[in-house]
Amino acid sequence: MHMRSAPLLLLLAASPAFADDWPQWRGPQRNGISAETGWLEAWPEGGPPVAWRAEVGTGFSSFAVAGGRVLTLGNVDHVDTLFCLDAAKGTLLWKHSYPSDLGDRFFEGGPTSTPTVEGDRVYVLGRWGDAFCLEAATGKVRWSANVHKEAGVRTPGWGYAGSPLVHGDLVIFNVGEAGLALEKATGKVRWKSADKDSGYSTPLPVKRGDAWIALLGSGASYLAVDLATGREAWRVKWVTQYGCNAADPVVDGDRAFISTGYGRGGALLKMKDGDPDVAWQNKALGTQMNSAVLVGGHLYGLDGDTGRGADLKCVEFATGGEKWSVAGLGAGSLMAADGKLIVLSEKGELLLGPASPERFRPSARAQVIQGKCWTVPVLANGRILVRSAEGEVVCLDVRKTK
Repeated sequence: MHMRSAPLLLLLAASPAFADDWPQWRGPQRNGISAETGWLEAWPEGGPPVAWRAEVGTGFSSFAVAGGRVLTLGNVDHVDTLFCLDAAKGTLLWKHSYPSDLGDRFFEGGPTSTPTVEGDRVYVLGRWGDAFCLEAATGKVRWSANVHKEAGVRTPGWGYAGSPLVHGDLVIFNVGEAGLALEKATGKVRWKSADKDSGYSTPLPVKRGDAWIALLGSGASYLAVDLATGREAWRVKWVTQYGCNAADPVVDGDRAFISTGYGRGGALLKMKDGDPDVAWQNKALGTQMNSAVLVGGHLYGLDGDTGRGADLKCVEFATGGEKWSVAGLGAGSLMAADGKLIVLSEKGELLLGPASPERFRPSARAQVIQGKCWTVPVLANGRILVRSAEGEVVCLDVRKTK
């Protein structure tokens, strides 16, 4: 080997860190997985250093992180506010508020959807149908609409919970039985669906042949609609207690895993022309609110309910076979990055460990926040964001070099 080749080989072997924005619910690929690498995997006893803290009001909105900004929603005194914070410092860059009932029936209430950033715009949906398009840099409102009134459809029992999907020149919402599309430039209705209960999932775009469809949960089914026209492609009847079809499907190729709580469990669908075939169905993994992630042919998610407790589980995607279960985390949530699970328990303990079908062995864990934590943690650009129902936000610095 020529010595002059050694520096190049060392450079290639260095595996430099890669940072990644998280501009929408479930991340850049809408699958709960970040491409980020090179972040801190071993923590001090008290957890990673706290970069900043903020208060954003009651709610369960997660975070959109893009262009050096963090966006999330909260409610104080029956007023929703979209907060735009500096991602590095946590300082307020701007905010936008609008009247909105807290909606604290059977839980703390507040907004449950997550903002979506696309280019220089932010799209938001409140629980009672208030939709906005704002400038990401300034918070200036470009258009607003109440989709409940515009579409003439009912609001489901828990309010609208799905986050906006921006696709082409449309923004899609889980409103009505099978979705609603507005023109993203103007807010005008492009297509709408029947006046029946929506579910609480976020529309998930999937390419099938030359066309794009969106998968979403309604009050009684999981279904697919053509994104351009709203025409229904297929549906699978899926009745869950309280109509709570909230978790997004997990898709791999022509297979889609659907799953809900309240003892309903999950199923693997084989998509085709017409209604899908059911490859398997069981109760090994029932995700009530937060979707599972698919890593290395295995699903990882929280199985159970807020009222009955929940366990972290690993299930084989192809067969539905349970590989392992870890009790005691409650109705928490998780994401994945670089082959690792980032898990936030219902009581605010953060755990990090390899995504392995053998077992879950955390390499780091720490109590990082107090209060009820149902909101998915977000890793973006070397920082992990967590929040409580009461509205405390904690930003943890997991960069290896500063």
